[in-house]
Amino acid sequence: MIVPEPARMYTKGNYANAYTEVSTVHPGNAWREGMVSGNGENGYITSGSPYTDCFIFQNMWFNYPSRDPRAVPQELTGQLDAARQNVYKQNDKWKITDADGSTRIRTFYYSYHPGHQLRFNIPSHGSLSGYQRWTNYETAETGVRYSDENGEWVRTSFTSREDNVSITRITASSTGAKVNITLSIDDISAMSGANEGHNELNGLQYKKLVDANAGVLAQVVHYPFYAGSELAYGGYAGLTQVVVVNGTKKRILMPDNHEAVNVGQEANPAIQIKDADAVYLITRSCRTHSMGRIEEFGAMAHYNIVDELFEGTHAVVQKYSAADGHLDYEAALAAHTMKHSAEFNAVSFRIEGDAPHKNSDNQTLIAEQQSTPVRVNHAFMEQVYNQGRYAMICCSGASAPRLYGMWTGEWNPGWRGIYTLDANVNLQVAAMNTGHLTHAALGYITFFLRNTPDFEANARMAYGMHDAIQVSVNSDGDRAMHVEYDNDYPFEYWNAGASGCLLPIYEYWQCYGNQQIPLHDKMRIHELQPILSVQDGGMSDEEFTQLLDKGYLDLAADILLPLLTKQANFWEQICTPEYYTDINGKACYQQGKVRLVPGEKYLIIPAYSPENHPIGYNSTITANATMDISAARDGLSMVIAMEGEVKREGYEAAIAKWKALLELLPNYKYDYDGALREWAMNEYTENNNHRHLSHLYPAWPAYETQTDPALTRAAKIAIDNRDRLNTGDDTAGHGWMHKALVQARLKNGDGVLSSLLPMMRDAAYYSSLMTDHDSNRRCNCYCTDTLFGTVGAINEALLFSNTGEIEILPALPSDWLTGSIHGLMARTRAEVKTLTWNLPAKSVHLVLRSHRNENVIRLSAGLPWTEARINGDRADVLQDSRGKYIQITLSEGTEVTVAFEV
Repeated sequence: MIVPEPARMYTKGNYANAYTEVSTVHPGNAWREGMVSGNGENGYITSGSPYTDCFIFQNMWFNYPSRDPRAVPQELTGQLDAARQNVYKQNDKWKITDADGSTRIRTFYYSYHPGHQLRFNIPSHGSLSGYQRWTNYETAETGVRYSDENGEWVRTSFTSREDNVSITRITASSTGAKVNITLSIDDISAMSGANEGHNELNGLQYKKLVDANAGVLAQVVHYPFYAGSELAYGGYAGLTQVVVVNGTKKRILMPDNHEAVNVGQEANPAIQIKDADAVYLITRSCRTHSMGRIEEFGAMAHYNIVDELFEGTHAVVQKYSAADGHLDYEAALAAHTMKHSAEFNAVSFRIEGDAPHKNSDNQTLIAEQQSTPVRVNHAFMEQVYNQGRYAMICCSGASAPRLYGMWTGEWNPGWRGIYTLDANVNLQVAAMNTGHLTHAALGYITFFLRNTPDFEANARMAYGMHDAIQVSVNSDGDRAMHVEYDNDYPFEYWNAGASGCLLPIYEYWQCYGNQQIPLHDKMRIHELQPILSVQDGGMSDEEFTQLLDKGYLDLAADILLPLLTKQANFWEQICTPEYYTDINGKACYQQGKVRLVPGEKYLIIPAYSPENHPIGYNSTITANATMDISAARDGLSMVIAMEGEVKREGYEAAIAKWKALLELLPNYKYDYDGALREWAMNEYTENNNHRHLSHLYPAWPAYETQTDPALTRAAKIAIDNRDRLNTGDDTAGHGWMHKALVQARLKNGDGVLSSLLPMMRDAAYYSSLMTDHDSNRRCNCYCTDTLFGTVGAINEALLFSNTGEIEILPALPSDWLTGSIHGLMARTRAEVKTLTWNLPAKSVHLVLRSHRNENVIRLSAGLPWTEARINGDRADVLQDSRGKYIQITLSEGTEVTVAFEV
């Protein structure tokens, strides 16, 4: 077998010369150092320990239920008028209450959890040497090699995007020493965090299973029964099929640890393999909603979910069976790699410099960055970018990335491993479209549609709205209803979510044009009939049947236009003439007022700007949050554009209505120093002491600062104020990543790096190159928004684009003198096949390929430039209020080379 050398591992993966073993007793956080693989639905973490390795299998849909409610409480609806009146009167003592008068109404979503933890026990032979573990970015393959007195040993694994299984190959040593190994499943109660937190694990029941032929090792689990839970009769299972070549295998019993939740007739069966030439492990996990009653689980001897998993793994074994009894691992890998590598290799990124360390192992790269805390090490940046793209691909396609991506070794993950939609998810998908990840958008769309029925209920229950959606701050992947709120975190009055979370889907359309999105049950498609229509009341039965028969959703007509209309309806209904600002910007209330007069603007009330409040006003329930104003403007602009694209009957009237509403939205306000204020209220005093930068929504994720110089200046002052005045609360990765993305949009390349640097120079990166929630691991929470957000910030720093325009190198850091990036997508249906820059040579080159006809693009550069050439010919240089640019018109499939002299 050919094992990649370190030089190759740098360009196509990473490697480490040490490992962290995951113990069977009090494993703690050791799993976080493990290597990861995945296909968006199934995956694993592996420690790479030579003799006592473990694989913790993952499934994106695993959720552990709790006793907490799964519906928006009725009392929420009746509090809107009181909230508005108290905010208007600046009564910050008013409290949200539940039916019993409690002022703290924060319950919990279901918690993400790991699958079965498969343990390897391999006899050691003499002293260990030559150890290395690696991850191959091209193949999503992890590997381990080491030597002892029996020669060199190699084992490799990957999760297949083609066959939806994880496959491990273990072969005889280089000297022909046979494979001897015991395979077992670790106790759930021994896994990290199993006895802590909100998971109530003593309510589950599970069994470990090994068949009589020692060909299958499985774990089957029944969730606790909670009335009202969609998982009351559900559970999950993971199954590993074992193929042994020229050896023996037998079923054995290991010591019983007397675990209370293990109700198997035999508590700890395992498989012992001796003298094999090769061993192949094929694993799949899934869950079910129909496992039966938990009272009957202990006596059950047959499990449909286990049969289904065996059918899946056995089909893979048959598909890749070789004549000599081996599993054709290379054929299975090749089928998967064809899909995975196309995603990873679509983009490549290089920065010249720090050359002596280009081929370093992970620990050396981390140490090198930590030894230069005042600058970003180029080699480390390249590797982090590649690791981020790799992990994004591995956890994309089925859903959006969770807080933990899709990996956890804990039964009590931080923040339950859910999806946080006012920061984390937005950062994690920031590079999804421009980063040329075609599977990721499909998973994100599935995630959004799956939660949309709850988004409709949120708008109805919090605001009494109809035909509207309001995105919740959190989702566990199955549900996203308002069940978390109090005066510190009034999530029911967070208004910007639908606009912000639909923007990535809109950007997908900008990058790739209209697409056919396949239907599947994970979308909760049968609950979407009232929602996937521009018409109030939803689709008729006939229309919905036609949609189902079609088998796909049209991105523009069936998804974007209806959902953008629902979010526009939200803004229309939250704006009431009774609450407004007068011509002087003073907040006013007039009961029974039915229309605004010239000079008046709507007051968006109530509002919540995460997680801040004005100075001297001790409630976070406010009005006219700048985030809301910008989200409303951007959301209405998107629905106007989509009406013009689809051109349904009556679209002109809809466009006119939304344009009229745009004109009546509140104006932004600027502070005494010119900074963009977080609340457009004369009555509030600005507060610059928080990691959230919600009021910089006009810069990112929206685009207003690109065409409004005054707003750009105000946003720059605002971010400088946060840098200067924020004296604490500055360890969280999502705060730094948000700031990096804003700095990229404000064209401050060194600001991008200064925002990325705190997470790089401290303890945020594990030896696996995955990331923690905090620079100092304060919250002790595995979190991928730092890793994925870094990719997004770099993409934005090197390429800005919006409909009809591209700016290359808008925020190039000052010490990135020479470099290149290939394959980024622009939001103009054009691919930037090549972007190279060499500042000492005063040259920038761009190769652009259009994916549409009559593609008119305004092209500019973020560096001072004197002339531009198109395919070698001097281009006409044009000028407008935004500066110099050239204009190009491309046909579909056309490539053009542009050279700028800088």
